[in-house]
Amino acid sequence: MTQTELRPASAAGAAGTTEPQRTHAGPRRSLLLLMAVATGLSCAGNYVAQPLLDLISRDLGLGSVLTGLVVTAAQAGYALGLMLIIPLGDVLDRRRLAVTLFSATALFLTVSALAPSGPVLLASTILTALTSVGAQVLVAHAAALATAETRGRAVATVMSGVLLGGLLARTAAGGLSGLGGWRTAYWVLAVLMAAMAVVLHRYVPRLFDSTDLRYPALLRSTLALLREEPVLRRRALLGGLSFASYSVQLAAITFLLSGAPYHWSAPAIGLFGLIGAVGVLTMTFAARLADRGKVSLVTGTAVALLLLGWPALYFGAHSLIWLVVGVIALNIGQQAVLNSSQTVIYGLRPEARSRVNSAFSTSFFFGGATGSALAAVVWAAAGWTGITALGAGLAALGLVVWLTGRDH
Repeated sequence: MTQTELRPASAAGAAGTTEPQRTHAGPRRSLLLLMAVATGLSCAGNYVAQPLLDLISRDLGLGSVLTGLVVTAAQAGYALGLMLIIPLGDVLDRRRLAVTLFSATALFLTVSALAPSGPVLLASTILTALTSVGAQVLVAHAAALATAETRGRAVATVMSGVLLGGLLARTAAGGLSGLGGWRTAYWVLAVLMAAMAVVLHRYVPRLFDSTDLRYPALLRSTLALLREEPVLRRRALLGGLSFASYSVQLAAITFLLSGAPYHWSAPAIGLFGLIGAVGVLTMTFAARLADRGKVSLVTGTAVALLLLGWPALYFGAHSLIWLVVGVIALNIGQQAVLNSSQTVIYGLRPEARSRVNSAFSTSFFFGGATGSALAAVVWAAAGWTGITALGAGLAALGLVVWLTGRDH
């Protein structure tokens, strides 16, 4: 059997003690690609509603406020999942936890597809987002399966699914809605998630590091890790600031492209967002450098790219070329900060990887939500000039954090 072939997990070892599917170079690439596809599908559920809001509003007779809450519900549910569910990966079999969460996500997507009213859709959206953190369970599992020399590449491969899932979900949902209405996207994704739960159970190996902590103590220990591990604390702050800077652009660019001088349509703006895939394509290169001990170089270059991307975006107000350059710089910089940070934090406490991931991801997500909220306020008050100043300021703070406490 070649290194790229998948092998049923049950064949790898005795129940409960399954040997990780890896060679001297780390997990098999085919396994990592499978996990990447799985994480992409899981994260897609949080974005599937965004291009469908108008259709949902008209079909269910919702007002603009209640319709807008569908997006907020997805954000709130995901944040709760990061805090309350991810730490369970340190006390439960991660494969079983991931399969359970994927199955639950499929169920809640089905409820959304059948939703007869706004309140039902809101409730199912929150629950879908809550269980979609199964993607992050797989990211931590990939880090555990990898060797120290391949951890960066393993995490980068699986995380590429998370990022591409968010990018492609909007485009796919819009296309599927044209075939059979807004519910079609939910039905298709529900079926795919259910099928993926079966595939994960068959092919993902078990790797279980048990701890005797009860659930309340587990949550307290997650917070304690931030206090006890200065590297985790610094990386969480850096990750939050980088994602906040990136999210400012993400939240405001629609306003820019829909107004003068661009006057783009919604489908054109959606396609422009696919430029973000460039950041995903560069993740493996950054991960290889990190695996060779150049984490500090990767992080420093990434933060500098984030900062330098904002002057380009400033000129992008009247130049598409500069706008594209700025967006690409921000995407590459943000993804490299994320990957290099995960390479570092997953090496801190092997027995607490899920809790480490919970602490980091919650801070990362909170930074993104804060950036989006600030962008809405700043756009109304100061337009694109204010947006570029805000984004550059957040990136500059990230650079200060890196310069004052480099860990590698």
